Amino acid sequence: MSLSLSLTAVAAAPAALAADKPSSSPSPSVTPPATMSTVGGERLGTPGTQADLGTGAPVLPKDISARSWIVADAESGDVLASHNAHWRLAPASTLKMLFADTLLPKFNKDDKHKVVPSDLAGIGAGSSMVGIKENETYTVHDLWLGVFLRSGNDAVHVLSAMNNGVDQTVKDMNAHAEELQALDTNVVSPDGYDAKGQVSSAYDLTLFARSGLQKKDFREYCSTVRTKFPGETRKNKKGKTTRGSFEIQNTNRLLTGDTGLDPYQGIAGVKNGNTTNAGSTFTGVAERDGRVLLVTVMNPQKDEYNEVYKETARLFDWGFQAADKVTPVGELVPPKGADTGGGSEPGASESASASGATGGKPVAAGASGGSSGVGVALGIVGGVLALVAGGVFLVNRKWPLPELMRRRR
Repeated sequence: MSLSLSLTAVAAAPAALAADKPSSSPSPSVTPPATMSTVGGERLGTPGTQADLGTGAPVLPKDISARSWIVADAESGDVLASHNAHWRLAPASTLKMLFADTLLPKFNKDDKHKVVPSDLAGIGAGSSMVGIKENETYTVHDLWLGVFLRSGNDAVHVLSAMNNGVDQTVKDMNAHAEELQALDTNVVSPDGYDAKGQVSSAYDLTLFARSGLQKKDFREYCSTVRTKFPGETRKNKKGKTTRGSFEIQNTNRLLTGDTGLDPYQGIAGVKNGNTTNAGSTFTGVAERDGRVLLVTVMNPQKDEYNEVYKETARLFDWGFQAADKVTPVGELVPPKGADTGGGSEPGASESASASGATGGKPVAAGASGGSSGVGVALGIVGGVLALVAGGVFLVNRKWPLPELMRRRR
Protein backbone atom coordinates (compact mmCIF):
# COMPACT_ATOMS: atom_id res chain seq x y z
CA MET A 1 0.00 0.00 0.00
CA SER A 2 1.27 3.48 -0.78
CA LEU A 3 0.21 6.99 0.10
CA SER A 4 0.23 9.44 -2.80
CA LEU A 5 0.47 13.13 -2.05
CA SER A 6 -0.37 16.11 -4.21
CA LEU A 7 -0.80 19.05 -1.88
CA THR A 8 -1.94 22.50 -2.94
CA ALA A 9 0.97 24.86 -2.83
CA VAL A 10 0.89 27.65 -0.30
CA ALA A 11 4.28 29.09 -1.15
CA ALA A 12 4.74 32.24 -3.14
CA ALA A 13 7.03 33.64 -5.82
CA PRO A 14 8.85 36.97 -5.71
CA ALA A 15 6.76 39.67 -7.34
CA ALA A 16 9.99 41.48 -8.16
CA LEU A 17 10.85 38.95 -10.87
CA ALA A 18 9.16 41.20 -13.40
CA ALA A 19 10.75 44.36 -12.04
CA ASP A 20 13.77 46.14 -13.45
CA LYS A 21 15.45 46.23 -10.05
CA PRO A 22 15.16 44.23 -6.84
CA SER A 23 12.35 45.13 -4.49
CA SER A 24 12.82 45.47 -0.76
CA SER A 25 11.11 42.13 -0.17
CA PRO A 26 9.42 39.41 -2.24
CA SER A 27 5.63 39.39 -2.22
CA PRO A 28 4.05 36.44 -0.39
CA SER A 29 0.83 36.66 -2.42
CA VAL A 30 1.89 35.04 -5.68
CA THR A 31 1.28 31.29 -6.09
CA PRO A 32 2.91 28.87 -8.53
CA PRO A 33 1.40 28.51 -11.99
CA ALA A 34 -1.45 26.02 -12.34
CA THR A 35 0.57 24.19 -14.95
CA MET A 36 4.32 23.99 -15.29
CA SER A 37 6.84 22.10 -17.40
CA THR A 38 6.50 18.33 -17.34
CA VAL A 39 10.10 17.57 -18.25
CA GLY A 40 10.97 14.51 -16.18
CA GLY A 41 7.36 13.47 -15.60
CA GLU A 42 3.79 14.72 -15.46
CA ARG A 43 3.68 15.01 -11.70
CA LEU A 44 6.64 17.36 -11.65
CA GLY A 45 4.49 19.88 -13.51
CA THR A 46 1.72 19.77 -10.90
CA PRO A 47 1.70 22.45 -8.18
CA GLY A 48 2.24 21.35 -4.62
CA THR A 49 4.06 18.50 -2.96
CA GLN A 50 4.51 15.32 -4.98
CA ALA A 51 5.40 12.10 -3.16
CA ASP A 52 4.36 8.46 -3.34
CA LEU A 53 5.13 6.95 0.05
CA GLY A 54 5.29 3.19 0.31
CA THR A 55 4.79 1.05 3.39
CA GLY A 56 7.21 2.02 6.12
CA ALA A 57 8.31 5.23 4.41
CA PRO A 58 8.85 8.18 6.74
CA VAL A 59 6.53 11.13 6.32
CA LEU A 60 7.96 14.21 4.69
CA PRO A 61 9.28 16.88 7.05
CA LYS A 62 6.38 19.14 8.00
CA ASP A 63 8.45 22.25 8.61
CA ILE A 64 9.70 22.85 5.06
CA SER A 65 8.80 26.42 4.10
CA ALA A 66 10.62 26.66 0.74
CA ARG A 67 8.63 27.75 -2.27
CA SER A 68 10.21 24.99 -4.31
CA TRP A 69 12.35 21.93 -3.56
CA ILE A 70 13.37 18.57 -4.96
CA VAL A 71 15.00 15.39 -3.62
CA ALA A 72 16.61 13.13 -6.23
CA ASP A 73 18.91 10.14 -6.48
CA ALA A 74 22.02 11.52 -8.20
CA GLU A 75 23.01 8.21 -9.80
CA SER A 76 19.68 6.78 -11.00
CA GLY A 77 18.04 10.15 -11.60
CA ASP A 78 14.89 9.15 -9.69
CA VAL A 79 13.02 12.08 -8.17
CA LEU A 80 11.98 10.82 -4.74
CA ALA A 81 9.78 13.80 -3.89
CA SER A 82 9.32 17.41 -4.94
CA HIS A 83 7.41 20.61 -4.32
CA ASN A 84 6.73 22.92 -7.27
CA ALA A 85 9.80 21.46 -8.96
CA HIS A 86 9.38 23.43 -12.20
CA TRP A 87 8.37 26.77 -10.69
CA ARG A 88 10.47 29.39 -12.48
CA LEU A 89 12.06 31.52 -9.76
CA ALA A 90 15.08 33.77 -9.39
CA PRO A 91 18.06 31.45 -8.85
CA ALA A 92 20.69 33.72 -7.23
CA SER A 93 24.24 32.32 -7.22
CA THR A 94 23.15 28.72 -7.61
CA LEU A 95 23.15 29.72 -11.29
CA LYS A 96 26.94 29.67 -11.04
CA MET A 97 26.68 25.87 -11.30
CA LEU A 98 25.54 26.32 -14.90
CA PHE A 99 28.24 28.94 -15.43
CA ALA A 100 30.89 26.50 -14.25
CA ASP A 101 29.49 23.52 -16.13
CA THR A 102 29.50 25.64 -19.31
CA LEU A 103 32.94 27.26 -19.03
CA LEU A 104 35.10 24.75 -17.16
CA PRO A 105 35.96 22.79 -20.32
CA LYS A 106 37.12 25.96 -22.11
CA PHE A 107 40.28 26.68 -20.11
CA ASN A 108 43.23 24.82 -18.63
CA LYS A 109 43.41 25.37 -14.90
CA ASP A 110 47.03 26.59 -15.10
CA ASP A 111 46.24 29.24 -17.74
CA LYS A 112 47.03 32.75 -16.51
CA HIS A 113 45.14 36.00 -17.03
CA LYS A 114 46.09 39.57 -16.16
CA VAL A 115 43.01 41.49 -15.07
CA VAL A 116 42.23 44.76 -16.85
CA PRO A 117 39.60 47.28 -15.72
CA SER A 118 37.08 46.24 -18.38
CA ASP A 119 37.08 42.69 -16.98
CA LEU A 120 35.40 43.96 -13.82
CA ALA A 121 32.88 46.28 -15.49
CA GLY A 122 29.18 45.79 -14.88
CA ILE A 123 29.37 43.95 -11.57
CA GLY A 124 26.16 44.56 -9.64
CA ALA A 125 26.11 46.68 -6.50
CA GLY A 126 26.39 44.62 -3.34
CA SER A 127 27.75 41.58 -5.18
CA SER A 128 29.69 38.92 -3.35
CA MET A 129 33.38 39.28 -4.23
CA VAL A 130 36.51 37.23 -3.71
CA GLY A 131 38.80 40.28 -3.95
CA ILE A 132 40.27 40.31 -7.45
CA LYS A 133 42.44 43.34 -8.21
CA GLU A 134 43.08 45.11 -11.49
CA ASN A 135 46.51 44.58 -13.07
CA GLU A 136 47.08 41.40 -11.07
CA THR A 137 47.56 38.01 -12.71
CA TYR A 138 45.53 34.96 -11.65
CA THR A 139 45.44 31.38 -12.80
CA VAL A 140 42.18 29.87 -13.98
CA HIS A 141 42.44 27.60 -10.94
CA ASP A 142 42.48 30.69 -8.69
CA LEU A 143 39.45 32.13 -10.45
CA TRP A 144 37.37 28.97 -10.11
CA LEU A 145 38.17 28.77 -6.41
CA GLY A 146 36.91 32.34 -6.15
CA VAL A 147 33.69 31.38 -7.94
CA PHE A 148 32.93 28.31 -5.85
CA LEU A 149 34.21 29.26 -2.39
CA ARG A 150 33.34 32.94 -2.18
CA SER A 151 30.68 33.05 -4.91
CA GLY A 152 32.78 35.86 -6.35
CA ASN A 153 30.99 37.81 -9.04
CA ASP A 154 34.34 39.44 -9.79
CA ALA A 155 35.78 36.01 -10.64
CA VAL A 156 32.74 35.25 -12.80
CA HIS A 157 33.23 38.46 -14.76
CA VAL A 158 36.93 37.83 -15.32
CA LEU A 159 36.25 34.31 -16.61
CA SER A 160 33.46 35.72 -18.78
CA ALA A 161 35.91 38.26 -20.21
CA MET A 162 38.23 35.37 -21.06
CA ASN A 163 35.25 33.80 -22.86
CA ASN A 164 34.80 36.81 -25.16
CA GLY A 165 32.60 38.72 -22.78
CA VAL A 166 29.44 38.55 -20.70
CA ASP A 167 27.10 38.51 -23.70
CA GLN A 168 28.85 35.53 -25.24
CA THR A 169 28.90 33.75 -21.88
CA VAL A 170 25.17 34.30 -21.40
CA LYS A 171 24.57 32.91 -24.88
CA ASP A 172 26.74 29.88 -24.13
CA MET A 173 24.99 29.26 -20.81
CA ASN A 174 21.53 29.41 -22.35
CA ALA A 175 22.60 27.02 -25.10
CA HIS A 176 24.05 24.60 -22.53
CA ALA A 177 20.88 24.80 -20.43
CA GLU A 178 18.87 23.79 -23.50
CA GLU A 179 21.25 20.90 -24.16
CA LEU A 180 20.71 19.72 -20.57
CA GLN A 181 16.92 20.02 -21.10
CA ALA A 182 16.82 22.66 -18.38
CA LEU A 183 14.00 24.49 -20.13
CA ASP A 184 12.85 26.56 -17.13
CA THR A 185 16.08 28.53 -17.22
CA ASN A 186 16.74 31.89 -18.81
CA VAL A 187 20.15 33.43 -18.12
CA VAL A 188 20.55 37.20 -18.18
CA SER A 189 23.55 37.65 -15.88
CA PRO A 190 26.13 34.84 -15.65
CA ASP A 191 26.74 35.37 -11.93
CA GLY A 192 23.10 34.95 -10.85
CA TYR A 193 22.72 38.59 -9.84
CA ASP A 194 19.07 39.70 -9.91
CA ALA A 195 18.08 40.67 -13.44
CA LYS A 196 14.75 41.10 -15.18
CA GLY A 197 13.72 37.81 -16.77
CA GLN A 198 16.43 35.72 -15.11
CA VAL A 199 14.83 32.52 -13.83
CA SER A 200 15.50 28.87 -13.20
CA SER A 201 13.83 26.11 -11.17
CA ALA A 202 14.69 23.55 -8.52
CA TYR A 203 14.53 20.90 -11.24
CA ASP A 204 16.93 22.75 -13.54
CA LEU A 205 19.39 23.62 -10.77
CA THR A 206 19.51 19.92 -9.90
CA LEU A 207 20.28 19.10 -13.53
CA PHE A 208 23.13 21.63 -13.48
CA ALA A 209 24.59 20.08 -10.34
CA ARG A 210 24.30 16.56 -11.73
CA SER A 211 25.99 17.55 -14.97
CA GLY A 212 28.72 19.54 -13.24
CA LEU A 213 29.53 16.69 -10.87
CA GLN A 214 30.58 14.62 -13.86
CA LYS A 215 33.62 16.90 -14.08
CA LYS A 216 36.64 16.29 -11.89
CA ASP A 217 37.49 19.96 -11.46
CA PHE A 218 33.87 20.85 -10.65
CA ARG A 219 33.88 18.23 -7.88
CA GLU A 220 37.19 19.54 -6.55
CA TYR A 221 36.09 23.16 -6.41
CA CYS A 222 32.61 22.63 -5.00
CA SER A 223 33.92 20.41 -2.20
CA THR A 224 36.86 22.57 -1.10
CA VAL A 225 36.31 23.96 2.39
CA ARG A 226 39.07 26.56 2.48
CA THR A 227 42.18 27.59 0.59
CA LYS A 228 44.62 30.44 0.01
CA PHE A 229 43.82 33.10 -2.60
CA PRO A 230 46.40 35.42 -4.20
CA GLY A 231 46.56 38.89 -2.68
CA GLU A 232 47.79 42.19 -4.03
CA THR A 233 51.36 42.79 -5.18
CA ARG A 234 53.15 45.28 -2.97
CA LYS A 235 56.58 46.95 -2.86
CA ASN A 236 58.59 47.18 0.31
CA LYS A 237 60.85 50.07 1.26
CA LYS A 238 63.70 48.52 -0.71
CA GLY A 239 61.60 48.35 -3.87
CA LYS A 240 61.22 44.59 -3.79
CA THR A 241 57.80 43.34 -4.86
CA THR A 242 56.02 40.62 -2.95
CA ARG A 243 52.62 39.07 -3.29
CA GLY A 244 51.00 37.45 -0.33
CA SER A 245 47.76 35.53 -0.03
CA PHE A 246 44.72 35.39 2.19
CA GLU A 247 42.45 32.56 3.26
CA ILE A 248 39.01 32.10 1.79
CA GLN A 249 36.37 29.72 3.11
CA ASN A 250 33.45 28.14 1.33
CA THR A 251 30.12 29.90 1.88
CA ASN A 252 28.29 26.55 1.77
CA ARG A 253 27.36 26.21 5.44
CA LEU A 254 26.51 22.53 5.19
CA LEU A 255 30.14 22.02 4.19
CA THR A 256 31.79 24.30 6.74
CA GLY A 257 29.31 24.51 9.57
CA ASP A 258 28.24 27.72 11.27
CA THR A 259 26.85 28.97 14.55
CA GLY A 260 24.11 26.54 15.53
CA LEU A 261 24.65 24.45 12.39
CA ASP A 262 26.93 21.41 12.17
CA PRO A 263 28.46 20.35 8.86
CA TYR A 264 26.21 17.75 7.24
CA GLN A 265 27.72 14.27 7.40
CA GLY A 266 28.55 13.12 3.86
CA ILE A 267 28.14 16.54 2.18
CA ALA A 268 30.34 17.12 -0.86
CA GLY A 269 29.11 20.44 -2.36
CA VAL A 270 27.44 22.04 -4.36
CA LYS A 271 26.40 25.78 -4.37
CA ASN A 272 24.44 28.34 -2.39
CA GLY A 273 22.99 31.72 -3.27
CA ASN A 274 21.09 34.70 -1.89
CA THR A 275 19.64 37.83 -3.49
CA THR A 276 16.68 40.12 -2.84
CA ASN A 277 14.49 38.48 -5.50
CA ALA A 278 15.61 34.92 -4.96
CA GLY A 279 15.84 34.83 -1.21
CA SER A 280 18.12 31.96 -0.19
CA THR A 281 18.75 29.11 -2.62
CA PHE A 282 20.88 26.00 -2.32
CA THR A 283 21.72 22.78 -4.12
CA GLY A 284 23.65 20.12 -2.23
CA VAL A 285 24.99 16.64 -2.92
CA ALA A 286 25.60 14.14 -0.13
CA GLU A 287 26.49 10.45 0.18
CA ARG A 288 25.45 7.96 2.84
CA ASP A 289 25.90 4.19 2.82
CA GLY A 290 26.69 4.20 -0.89
CA ARG A 291 23.66 6.27 -1.92
CA VAL A 292 24.16 9.75 -3.41
CA LEU A 293 21.35 12.29 -3.21
CA LEU A 294 20.85 15.75 -4.66
CA VAL A 295 18.62 18.26 -2.88
CA THR A 296 17.68 21.71 -4.13
CA VAL A 297 15.81 24.22 -1.96
CA MET A 298 14.60 27.60 -3.22
CA ASN A 299 13.47 30.53 -1.09
CA PRO A 300 12.41 29.30 2.37
CA GLN A 301 9.70 31.54 3.79
CA LYS A 302 10.68 30.94 7.40
CA ASP A 303 12.86 33.86 8.42
CA GLU A 304 15.52 32.12 10.47
CA TYR A 305 19.31 32.19 10.22
CA ASN A 306 20.66 29.47 7.89
CA GLU A 307 17.11 28.26 7.21
CA VAL A 308 17.91 27.13 3.66
CA TYR A 309 20.60 24.79 5.02
CA LYS A 310 18.39 23.49 7.83
CA GLU A 311 15.60 22.64 5.39
CA THR A 312 18.08 21.03 3.00
CA ALA A 313 19.46 18.88 5.83
CA ARG A 314 15.97 17.74 6.81
CA LEU A 315 15.21 16.78 3.22
CA PHE A 316 18.51 14.89 2.97
CA ASP A 317 17.67 13.01 6.16
CA TRP A 318 14.24 12.13 4.79
CA GLY A 319 15.65 11.07 1.43
CA PHE A 320 18.23 8.71 2.88
CA GLN A 321 15.59 7.09 5.08
CA ALA A 322 12.91 6.92 2.37
CA ALA A 323 14.90 6.08 -0.75
CA ASP A 324 13.94 2.39 -0.90
CA LYS A 325 10.40 2.94 0.36
CA VAL A 326 8.97 5.38 -2.16
CA THR A 327 7.86 5.24 -5.76
CA PRO A 328 9.64 7.94 -7.78
CA VAL A 329 7.44 10.81 -8.94
CA GLY A 330 9.67 11.66 -11.89
CA GLU A 331 13.25 11.57 -13.10
CA LEU A 332 16.19 13.80 -13.93
CA VAL A 333 16.44 13.63 -17.69
CA PRO A 334 19.78 13.15 -19.49
CA PRO A 335 21.21 15.78 -21.84
CA LYS A 336 19.91 15.79 -25.39
CA GLY A 337 23.27 14.63 -26.68
CA ALA A 338 23.68 11.70 -24.28
CA ASP A 339 24.00 8.27 -25.85
CA THR A 340 20.85 6.49 -24.67
CA GLY A 341 21.10 3.68 -27.15
CA GLY A 342 22.62 0.83 -25.22
CA GLY A 343 25.79 1.20 -23.20
CA SER A 344 25.69 1.37 -19.44
CA GLU A 345 29.37 1.96 -18.78
CA PRO A 346 29.76 5.13 -16.70
CA GLY A 347 31.94 7.84 -18.14
CA ALA A 348 33.05 11.30 -17.21
CA SER A 349 33.26 14.65 -18.93
CA GLU A 350 36.36 16.43 -17.77
CA SER A 351 37.45 20.02 -17.97
CA ALA A 352 40.35 20.74 -20.25
CA SER A 353 43.04 20.12 -17.66
CA ALA A 354 41.45 17.41 -15.54
CA SER A 355 43.37 14.45 -16.84
CA GLY A 356 46.66 15.99 -15.85
CA ALA A 357 45.54 18.45 -13.22
CA THR A 358 47.65 19.25 -10.23
CA GLY A 359 46.75 20.92 -6.99
CA GLY A 360 45.04 20.05 -3.76
CA LYS A 361 42.55 17.25 -3.38
CA PRO A 362 38.96 18.23 -2.73
CA VAL A 363 37.97 18.25 0.89
CA ALA A 364 34.60 17.91 2.55
CA ALA A 365 33.40 18.67 6.01
CA GLY A 366 33.64 15.90 8.52
CA ALA A 367 31.66 15.29 11.65
CA SER A 368 31.66 18.18 14.06
CA GLY A 369 34.34 17.88 16.68
CA GLY A 370 35.39 19.58 19.88
CA SER A 371 33.59 22.34 21.68
CA SER A 372 33.81 24.67 18.70
CA GLY A 373 31.30 22.68 16.65
CA VAL A 374 33.38 23.30 13.55
CA GLY A 375 33.68 20.31 11.22
CA VAL A 376 37.03 18.69 10.61
CA ALA A 377 37.98 18.91 6.94
CA LEU A 378 38.61 15.49 5.50
CA GLY A 379 40.22 14.57 2.20
CA ILE A 380 37.94 13.04 -0.37
CA VAL A 381 39.24 10.04 -2.20
CA GLY A 382 40.42 11.12 -5.62
CA GLY A 383 40.91 9.34 -8.89
CA VAL A 384 37.62 7.47 -8.76
CA LEU A 385 36.39 8.26 -12.25
CA ALA A 386 35.88 5.61 -14.86
CA LEU A 387 36.64 7.26 -18.19
CA VAL A 388 35.44 6.24 -21.60
CA ALA A 389 36.98 7.36 -24.84
CA GLY A 390 35.97 10.89 -25.73
CA GLY A 391 34.34 11.51 -22.36
CA VAL A 392 30.93 10.43 -23.66
CA PHE A 393 28.25 9.38 -21.20
CA LEU A 394 26.75 6.01 -22.10
CA VAL A 395 23.36 5.53 -20.54
CA ASN A 396 20.24 3.45 -20.84
CA ARG A 397 17.09 5.12 -19.54
CA LYS A 398 18.96 6.84 -16.74
CA TRP A 399 22.16 8.80 -16.56
CA PRO A 400 24.65 7.26 -14.13
CA LEU A 401 26.87 9.45 -12.03
CA PRO A 402 30.46 8.24 -11.74
CA GLU A 403 31.38 7.14 -8.25
CA LEU A 404 31.39 10.25 -6.13
CA MET A 405 33.95 11.28 -3.58
CA ARG A 406 33.87 8.74 -0.76
CA ARG A 407 34.34 10.01 2.75
CA ARG A 408 37.33 8.77 4.75
CA ARG A 409 36.20 7.89 8.24
